[in-house]
Amino acid sequence: MKKFKNTDPAHDILGYERRQLDTIFRPENVAVIGASERVGSVGRTIMWNLISNPFGGTVFPVNPKRPNVLGIKTYPSVGEIPADVDLAVIVSPAPTVPGIIRECADAGVPGAIIISAGFKEVGPEGARLEEEVLAEARRGRMRIIGPNCLGVMAPNTGLNATFAGAMAQPGRVGFLSQSGALLTAILDRSFRENVGFSAFVSVGSMMDVGWGDLIYYLGDDPKTHSIVVYMESIGDAKSFLSAAREVALTKPIIVIKPGRTEAASLAAASHTGSLTGSDEVLDAAFRRSGVLRVNTISELFNMAEVLSKQPRPKGPRLTVVTNAGGPGVIATDALISNGGELSEVSPETMEKLNGFLPAPWSHNNPIDILGDADPERYAKTLETAAADPESDGLLVVLTPQDMTDPTATADALAPYARSTGKPVLASWMGGPDIAAGTSILNGAGIPTFDYPDTAAEAFTNMWRYTDNLRGIYQTPQLAAGDDEINRDRAEEIVSEARNSGRTLLTEYESKELLGAYGVPTVETRVAQSADEAAKHATDIGYPVVLKLHSETITHKMDVGGVRLGLADEDEVREAYSGMEASIKEHFSGDDFIGVTVQPMVKLDGYEVIVGSSLDPQFGPVLLFGSGGSLVEVYRDRALALPPLNTTLARRMMERTKISEAFAGVRGRDPVDTDSLEKLMVRFSQLVVEQPWIKELDINPLLASPERLLALDARVVLHDPDSEESELPGAAIRPYPTQYISREEDKNGEEITIRPIRPEDEPLMVAFHGTLSEQSVYMRYFHAMNLDTRTAHDRLTRICFIDYDREMALVAERKNPESGESEIMGVGRLSRHGYAPGEAEFSVLVSDPFQRKGLGTLLLSHLLEVGESEGLHRITADILFDNRPMQNISRNLGFTLRRDTEEMVMKADLDLGSGESGGAPLRPLRESGKA
Repeated sequence: MKKFKNTDPAHDILGYERRQLDTIFRPENVAVIGASERVGSVGRTIMWNLISNPFGGTVFPVNPKRPNVLGIKTYPSVGEIPADVDLAVIVSPAPTVPGIIRECADAGVPGAIIISAGFKEVGPEGARLEEEVLAEARRGRMRIIGPNCLGVMAPNTGLNATFAGAMAQPGRVGFLSQSGALLTAILDRSFRENVGFSAFVSVGSMMDVGWGDLIYYLGDDPKTHSIVVYMESIGDAKSFLSAAREVALTKPIIVIKPGRTEAASLAAASHTGSLTGSDEVLDAAFRRSGVLRVNTISELFNMAEVLSKQPRPKGPRLTVVTNAGGPGVIATDALISNGGELSEVSPETMEKLNGFLPAPWSHNNPIDILGDADPERYAKTLETAAADPESDGLLVVLTPQDMTDPTATADALAPYARSTGKPVLASWMGGPDIAAGTSILNGAGIPTFDYPDTAAEAFTNMWRYTDNLRGIYQTPQLAAGDDEINRDRAEEIVSEARNSGRTLLTEYESKELLGAYGVPTVETRVAQSADEAAKHATDIGYPVVLKLHSETITHKMDVGGVRLGLADEDEVREAYSGMEASIKEHFSGDDFIGVTVQPMVKLDGYEVIVGSSLDPQFGPVLLFGSGGSLVEVYRDRALALPPLNTTLARRMMERTKISEAFAGVRGRDPVDTDSLEKLMVRFSQLVVEQPWIKELDINPLLASPERLLALDARVVLHDPDSEESELPGAAIRPYPTQYISREEDKNGEEITIRPIRPEDEPLMVAFHGTLSEQSVYMRYFHAMNLDTRTAHDRLTRICFIDYDREMALVAERKNPESGESEIMGVGRLSRHGYAPGEAEFSVLVSDPFQRKGLGTLLLSHLLEVGESEGLHRITADILFDNRPMQNISRNLGFTLRRDTEEMVMKADLDLGSGESGGAPLRPLRESGKA
């Protein structure tokens, strides 16, 4: 194993990187470059906001033309400020900004907010200025928010680096907006609604810091409980998806994204200077990352409040408690039309309600407890309904009638805000008479709504958010083993076409490509003469289908290139001759190179389409829906981002109408949807693993109770002159098969080292059952019982990983007694959030397999992965008593330093230059012994 040059342990790059966004949100010294005395100017407003809202630091105005601004001494340049500046707020004209950033970089300023406009949103000249600014910022390792933005507020610390007219109230909502004007409107409304914020950020055109950076940052902020986003363009799609998928598990992310219409998209593009992308694809991306998309600004903040105050529902069933029938009906309509359900009142609950409610109560859901309901009746009904296992959430509606006491009723319901384990919402309808009650409920943590339909919509949004997360992180089944896919053959088919200068595969080649990934295709034979076609037809058996075999024509049906139901040899010869003559007459001789002969398949199932095309922002996008010749007419389809697992494939199919027929209708047997899910997974693997594929369609794919069969396929490749490095990749990194290798332990037993995958959750449960308390303590630094370690929510984080953010390798073997796979050990590399070139390692080996070289094997592979992924530094914290791990680390080139404050050994390794000699790293696919 190669030794690496050790880094100086005192050189804490990680600490510097972690502070990078802190310097924007928690600066000690702020320079305002372009500070001004002129009333009404942006420079003056920002100065005033900074000094009138104490943030615990010092403000330095920079203006070479004035001795002071607002009574504070000015400096000619940022380099002449006699203190270390953490944050520069720049309000100078766009052409001056590259030079200012150069000065900031030279002065060691780590963060900047560029308020100025006049960059890429104005055209090519502005885009060139952005490139210059970014180059200087990269040189100085600066992070920049903006340009063309309102600025940043951090209300909990008092920072107001904006030109807004007021300071937001402290709170728990992080608000990110691409529109500064909308930000100020929301700010104004927040005072009326008494809404507070942990962060208030105008992102501008996101030259540097983007959605992903800010979502990660607020995800780590303990004072931020939910994140709301006004988005016009997504920017770095991969970064956004990576951050959202990680953070949405613990903090709701709610997005309003205008641009559903073409006119709105054009307006957004002209505003930000960025592509807005397909709205359908964006919806698919939000679903995949656990983001809740809403349509109105009121929904945006309603959901932020509701999800931060109340538990998420476990199902779609809502119980409505009301003192009037009409509002209950309105709530029901809104609930059902948005995908929710009214809960059934169980017999046990019905009996209890009959015991204390007046006889004329509704005896159904909505539970109408009548207009004379007092606080005690409300509270007892809510308590009883909440205990019903058929209910997933509760909505309490009050209309102010003569007999009603809105305030006392709110007091009676307040204790149930968090005691039921289910979300409780309220709609106190009316004006001033209900204001006190509304205030009591909000203070207790029960969100209130002016109208019951709005409350019902909020509940369905809560369920949609929960259901989406559940679908993303539900444990899938394994779709195919690595040995079931012939990647070499697939690459060979694509390479042959590219080498011949083609961008279109023939149908025969397309089906071969699908077959290499385990997608079943109809038997297809190529014939280059009428005699050969007749022979193939006789061998296959009549009736048969003849299709045009061409390297240039893709839509065969449109040019008469499909002949169906040919019953004998004469018909085959006639069809061949007629097709050849027609193509040569209307096109050229080169467009006809023969036909394919296929059996005439009885269409005794459903025709579906499975396809892939490119989106300019998200790369490959998958499509599933009703297929056949009327696919464009029906438009029954669902989109998703690859790669899929079986759970995601099932959720994708469930969003189509045709999937309802798969269960069996009108006496038909059901389709084997488990096999269809696995086919979809393999199809998605093909799309992401073969980057030269531009478009791929299977239409139709026959789905019947007996079989799945691709009847036709079409594959379009990228221009063969393109550079592979420039081809658009998947927005979500696929399973990294390059890190699969076969090894042997000291006893010669074969071990597979491979990246972890979502399907490993059952194996990880079994793995944790083999660990002793000592092994657990050495890994996690504290005791943790088996139930906690194997909880689904926890294993979700371990098995469902973003391979761009971290890499976990498992050592797997076949148990010699049961023949089942088992995990022997796990090694993990986790990138540091703000230091992309650094990662921390951890290794955990099952007790029966310790002291057999497995720890060394896993860590050596992690180092190889780290080098391949472009890391330059790997670290670890190791307990003083964990001497085996210390020895392994030392043997592999780490420097260990004793830290008596944290009571750990700090392990540190520089992967940068590899100057310390030793043998080169072995290729990952070669075997070796630990």
